[in-house]
Amino acid sequence: MEERVYNYIQEFGSITTRQAFVDLGCTRLSEYIRRLRLKYDIDDEIETGFNRYGEKIHWKKYFLRNKEDN
Repeated sequence: MEERVYNYIQEFGSITTRQAFVDLGCTRLSEYIRRLRLKYDIDDEIETGFNRYGEKIHWKKYFLRNKEDN
């Protein structure tokens, strides 16, 4: 599964927990990201939005760090 997650990030540029669940059937994204970070330079950022009740929520988006960012 971790290679599927990596391939998804390469193809689409990033992945969130929701995308991992819907598109890959993955319910343990953070664990696969932890494993992938041992091999690849994966970064994350916090995104913010609102749920159906109008409450502010946060989630992480994971992506490969560009080599020129180092």
